[in-house]
Amino acid sequence: MFVTTKYEDDEMKKFLVDFFKDEEGLTMVEYAVAGSLVAAAAVTAFTNLGTAITNKITALVAAVNT
Repeated sequence: MFVTTKYEDDEMKKFLVDFFKDEEGLTMVEYAVAGSLVAAAAVTAFTNLGTAITNKITALVAAVNT
């Protein structure tokens, strides 16, 4: 259990408010988040595409072998 004084509470609140209002460097973070979302979407799309192609090839091989 932490024991803090009223001064420490006020300082922490001030720090958090200032931290969330600070927009410096926000653009780089936004680009990083957008880039990671695009990368995740690409990985998902190519994984699904690969699975679909594998299923089609397997079906074709099965049809040729019968």
